[in-house]
Parts: sequence; C-alpha cells; structure tokens
Amino acid sequence: MSKISRRQVIRTGLAAGAMVAAVSCSSKKEASSGGGAPGVITNSYKDVTLRFIGTGAAQSKEIKAQAEKDLGFKIQLRALGTEENNQIAITQPKQYDIFDGEYFSLPLVYPSGNLQPIDVRKIRNWDKIVPYFTTGQFGEGAKVNNSQGTAPFKVMYVKDQDSKEFSPTATDWATLIPFQYNADTLGYRPDLTGKKIESWAELLDPKFKGKTALLDIPSIGIMDAAMVVEAAGMMKFGDKGNMTKAELDQVTDMLIKLKKEGQFRAFWKNFDESVNLMSSGEVALQSMWSPAVTAVKARGINCVYAPLKRRVSGVGWRDWSV
Repeated sequence: MSKISRRQVIRTGLAAGAMVAAVSCSSKKEASSGGGAPGVITNSYKDVTLRFIGTGAAQSKEIKAQAEKDLGFKIQLRALGTEENNQIAITQPKQYDIFDGEYFSLPLVYPSGNLQPIDVRKIRNWDKIVPYFTTGQFGEGAKVNNSQGTAPFKVMYVKDQDSKEFSPTATDWATLIPFQYNADTLGYRPDLTGKKIESWAELLDPKFKGKTALLDIPSIGIMDAAMVVEAAGMMKFGDKGNMTKAELDQVTDMLIKLKKEGQFRAFWKNFDESVNLMSSGEVALQSMWSPAVTAVKARGINCVYAPLKRRVSGVGWRDWSV
C-alpha cells in the first residue's frame, strides 16, 4: 500500500470533522474535492500528522487528545497571534494543513487561493449550524439589522469550487465551518477592582491607572478602543466596523495620549499574554476573551467575564456587547 499523505486524509476524513475551519491547498488540482462520502479512518493513517494553525483561544489539549483518539491520526497545534496566523496562511501554505481563522480575516486570506472550499453537501449537520452564520438570520426570518464589522454570512460562501470571490447568497461551497463562539468584553478580578464592572469606560477610570490592558490585534483592538471612548462619551461613530480615516486618527491619538499618561499596563497580542497578565495581578481589568477567563479561573483565581453596558445620552444604560 502506498504511503498516505496529509491531503488524502483531508479529502476523505476531515470533511465531517468538527475541528475543520478551512483546508490549505497548493494547487488547483489539489483543491478539487474527493468523490464519495467521507471515508473510514483506518490504521493506514496512523503515521499522518495534520498541522493546525490558529489562535490560542481555539486550541484545547483535551479536544486534541480526543480527536486523535477518535480519528486515528495525530494533530499538531500551533498557537499564533491573529496577524501571524493570517500571514502564514497567505504566504506559507506548505506550513499548515488546517487553518483556524476569524471571519474578519477571510477577506485578507481567502483571495490568496491557499484555502480549499468545503462542500457543504458532505457536512452531515450543516443545516444545524446556527442560522446567523449560514443565512444571516436569527430564528424565523429575523434578520440582523445595522450590523457592524464583518458579518459571518457575508464571507461564508464562495461562488463555486474554484472561485476566490465571496457569494452574497448561499452556495454549496463554504469558506469554513464555525466551531466556537467568542466575543470581546472586559475580564476583571473583583479582588482587584473592588466593584462590579459594567462599562468599557471603566478602562479609563483613574482609579485603575496602570492596571488596565487592551487587545493589540488591529482588526479587533481598534473596535475595543472605539467602544471604550464611545462609552466614556468622548466620541461617537457611524460604524465601528468600518471607521472613517478621521475616526481612526482620533481614536489612535487618544490611545497614544492615554498610554503616555500611564493608563494602560500593556497591549496584549495573544491569548496566553492576556491570561498571564490577569493571573499575575498585573492588570485588574482588560479586554478579554471567554476562554482566557476560563483559563484564569482554572488557576484558582476569581475572574469575571463582564456583560457590559454603555451610557446613552440622558437615558441611562442599555445593554452593549460585541
């Protein structure tokens, strides 16, 4: 029997795998889909290792171990910051087999031609994915209005198997399979803040000078910063997901000023940095992801993932989350 390659494993077995986001390919020939239904993994695959790149938030040793046990081959995890993850996906397709990327990264990564579209007809539970991702709706015909940023549905499909162009309507070819939820809000340690945190504006409270941190991934961090200054009543935005140059310049100037004044302890770039900053007590509150809060709690430290609110002129508080 000839040696089984990574590509053959991907074609026959991973179409139905829960960990698949998108699969790299180095040529149009390799991008073509294999025929038939996903195959049964046999001992032929025991020497294969699939290389998985993505952010640390999605990389669980427990899930990796269970996947290897269930699928019969090895998975190599490589945790990267968003910028490096995108860069490798675009410029080094031979360095990975599975790409785990955020939706907002797809307009940068997908046109490179390094990702293989997924035939949704081979995904057994495709119709059970939360419809917001596959149709742009919540529930029975409830559309999402006034969304800001890259709505998943806008980049969920490509026009056909060989296309690099996103489709505004559903097709049989998906860019990725969503397998986790994440959000940006504030994480905080009640023992260090001494109170409940309910607004992004708390990051600017002089009481926490030198004890706050923001995310330093440009595509996300700038929106976190926008919510901070908007909640503090310092600015208003037309669309935080598509800011004007003037808005970007103004937010940046504010951040530079605040950093020089010592308001921020750090700007973190990856999952582990955020966990370590909070666990060590170097920060009392910071923009944070849910899995990072869980990781801090796993160390026996009380950390809260805050449902935030924002102030609306003269009418009190309303819910606000991203």
